Amino acid sequence: MAQYSKIEWTHSTLNLWSGCTKVHEGCDHCYAEALSHRWGNDVWGNDKPRKLTKSAPADLLHFQRTAAQAGKVYRVFVGSMMDIFEKPMPLIDTKGLEVMSEDKPVLTSHLRQRLFEQISQGVYPNLLFLFLTKRETNINKYIPEDWKVNPPSNVMFGASVVNQTTFDRVTENMKAVNGKKFLSIEPQLDFIKLGNLQGIDWIIQGGESGPRKRPFKIEWAYSMRDEAQSLGIPYFFKQIDKIQPVPEDLMIKQFPF
Repeated sequence: MAQYSKIEWTHSTLNLWSGCTKVHEGCDHCYAEALSHRWGNDVWGNDKPRKLTKSAPADLLHFQRTAAQAGKVYRVFVGSMMDIFEKPMPLIDTKGLEVMSEDKPVLTSHLRQRLFEQISQGVYPNLLFLFLTKRETNINKYIPEDWKVNPPSNVMFGASVVNQTTFDRVTENMKAVNGKKFLSIEPQLDFIKLGNLQGIDWIIQGGESGPRKRPFKIEWAYSMRDEAQSLGIPYFFKQIDKIQPVPEDLMIKQFPF
């Protein structure tokens, strides 16, 4: 895990495990899947286990200490190689062996619940957790019951959208989620009109990168920037494709808190 992430909108990234299953067309060229295969991990798909990240607990404590020493709140993106709100899946270790505890299999849901418990207990007061998912309908299914009414102040629930269809569906579903919320509109694959975004606290926008990147039209960025500003929502433009330079008037890196 990295103390300082290469992802521009977060300070650090955290993965409790690695592995996932593709959900929609935004996942077609998933960088996390490509990295997993490059590292020799077969952890992608509904029928595959997820790989435990053994260093995650120590990483979190390090992030907390570093932020506390600086007297700041650091953003932690969970997670770049996983989906925190994926259904419970079996876990394997670095040797490919099933992770067990007291002769019982350890599932991803156990790791998720432990992290939620620690957040509720105030273990990480200097960390703002950015829980990004493509499974927004699972948020209320898996968070603690009291979070549904009184979510922690250091948690933001985020959802990924890529076109108007996913945007309309996700924003409607996110209305049922209480707390701070953001949208990651990346990779954007078509024009999106924002419309009513009541309850959304942050918008991140960007195009696709990599050798098979799909085109991003710069007018999409100007349209979304203007709409976000008119709605008073902090807006962060990440990239066109990591190759084309970003116009000066789109170098907007706003944060919600």
